[in-house]
Amino acid sequence: MSSNRTKAVGLKYGFRSGLEEQEAQALGDAKVPFAYESFKMPYRVERDAKYTPDFLLLRSGIVIETKGRFVSADRQKHKLIKAQHPDIEIRFVFSNANAKIAKKSKTTYAMWCEKEGYLWAHKTIPDEWLKEGPNEKSIKALRKLGVEI
Repeated sequence: MSSNRTKAVGLKYGFRSGLEEQEAQALGDAKVPFAYESFKMPYRVERDAKYTPDFLLLRSGIVIETKGRFVSADRQKHKLIKAQHPDIEIRFVFSNANAKIAKKSKTTYAMWCEKEGYLWAHKTIPDEWLKEGPNEKSIKALRKLGVEI
């Protein structure tokens, strides 16, 4: 995808970060069909809430969440979402997977993901993820939410 094309897509989709824009570029370059923030996933805190995933890989049903900062509120939200939607495959791409979750913590973003059962990547979506076939469990769970996939 050319730089001008990426900018047009970015304007259309309203990327919230450079990392999202970079991953959209990589997905386009790899000719992987994807949707950007195309649906809302309900979850319950003490109130009804909605989570809008960054990318949905349409072929596999994998949700990709890109993060520069991974603050406590995000981590808590993803624990709730995983508990309430265990069949949906959510994976993280961090701009720095080795960043600490807090100044005095020894836990990195990557370590948190491993502890919580999430797959993660550093800086870019791995080619293996892009080439994966359909995750039927995730696709079925997404369809139950009304996601067209």
